[in-house]
Amino acid sequence: MSKGRLEAFSDGVIAIIITIMVLELKTPHGHDFSDIVPILPVFLAYLLSFVFVGIYWNNHHHLFQVVKHINGQVLWANLHLLFWLSIIPFVTSWLGESGLQAVPIAFYGAVCWVAGLAYYILVRVLVGIHAPDSPLVKAVGKDRKGLLSLILYTTAIPLAFVASWAALGLIVLVALMWFIPDRRIARQSTHDA
Repeated sequence: MSKGRLEAFSDGVIAIIITIMVLELKTPHGHDFSDIVPILPVFLAYLLSFVFVGIYWNNHHHLFQVVKHINGQVLWANLHLLFWLSIIPFVTSWLGESGLQAVPIAFYGAVCWVAGLAYYILVRVLVGIHAPDSPLVKAVGKDRKGLLSLILYTTAIPLAFVASWAALGLIVLVALMWFIPDRRIARQSTHDA
């Protein structure tokens, strides 16, 4: 089964997710710098989510550079990931409008956790249909970064009720970990080309 349609569909869904998020940004009423202050939490939530969705798009793209074939199970695993990413505009809006309060931060962390789990599942399904000596399997390995991300998100969710800024910091830390796509995948795709 060809991977081209999956990649094109995923790109389209991610583009729509980003478009929905930007439409939530409202223009400030007034013409002074002080008029921007009330919408700063909304903008910061948008910025975090834009980076978050962009990281998924970037890593998804790099991952599929070493994927040789897909099957129906991969299609469903990818849809599972896209579903959770499509919830990001909702939690982004809530997070920003709340002024970065504990419950919305916890929900944001929970959606990040489920999206991270969905990406991890997608990777495991892809590994399962490729040969042990394939560039994909060599590049991904045991996916320790994926597991560490889930641990950090798991920590961030209850931490939001105790120290909301620390919880948000853990979510940002995961984003920083994934900001640069996995170098092992980049090496394998270059080596395989």
